[in-house]
Amino acid sequence: MSLAVAIQMDPVETIDIDGDSSFVLGLEAQRRGHSLYHYQPQDLSLRDGRVYARCRPLRFARKKGAHAELGGAELIDLTTLDVVLMRQDPPFDMSYITATHLLEHVHPKTLVVNDPMEVRNAPEKLFVTHFPDLMPPTLITCDRAEITAFRDEYKDIIVKPLFGNGGVGVFHIKPDDENLNSLLEIFTELYREPIIVQQYLPAVREGDKRIILIDGRPAGALNRVPAAGEARSNMHVGGRPDKSLLTPRDLEICEAIGPTLKAKGMIFVGIDVIGDVMTEINVTSPTGLQEIDRYDDVCLEAEIWDAVEERYGEVHVT
Repeated sequence: MSLAVAIQMDPVETIDIDGDSSFVLGLEAQRRGHSLYHYQPQDLSLRDGRVYARCRPLRFARKKGAHAELGGAELIDLTTLDVVLMRQDPPFDMSYITATHLLEHVHPKTLVVNDPMEVRNAPEKLFVTHFPDLMPPTLITCDRAEITAFRDEYKDIIVKPLFGNGGVGVFHIKPDDENLNSLLEIFTELYREPIIVQQYLPAVREGDKRIILIDGRPAGALNRVPAAGEARSNMHVGGRPDKSLLTPRDLEICEAIGPTLKAKGMIFVGIDVIGDVMTEINVTSPTGLQEIDRYDDVCLEAEIWDAVEERYGEVHVT
């Protein structure tokens, strides 16, 4: 099976070839004989009911400074391609949402991974609320009185923007911290959306585990340990990746959410687990493949492509 694959992502010139998950997905696609194209979300157009993208043929190589060879741009009707990998980084803003609406015009004739409608309906910090028994105590609101009451109950809290990403705008408010009101004033100026407030989990000091699920089943895990003096474990802000195993509780969480992910066409998902609770379900552009590959001597990108090809075959092969 040779497929024509477009990767919708940010510029390829600046990616970290030792850590980028889209890069190894592209390498594995090439190994299987698939042809690659690259475009950015702003290259999408909808005209007369058809979706086009100004694409450039792409060839990846694991060579520092020469990892991406791009051809000339051409306007391509996305229904003439087989697969689109939706891999641009958040934030999950109106630009991101618009891209899902456009890609919905071609899916599933052109298989979009992950399903664009389901991605639109599953922002990380909201999708997880459909599994309240697996979460820490959480409040989503604009109401300052509710936030104050939540803090009075749980004392030690985390405050963060509802549609933030990469650990940006995440604040740990300790019981004796006097800055909550000022912080809420800033959030009100910066964001129109509600704020998310959660009970602080001391277990984060031992790490925030990223678990990769492929077509609803757990495939591997990576622990991200916060830097000294940090409450955030995201690698974007200095978190240290460590080898991690799946615990019985991790498997219990995956078993609870896996069937829903599979039914929604979520082939590649990353969930975040601190201690014994799940804090986020990442369906937009999950990361962590290369780190887990190295720690566990596996090839998760091959397992993802197995799942993509199987799903493509279900739609196109009789």
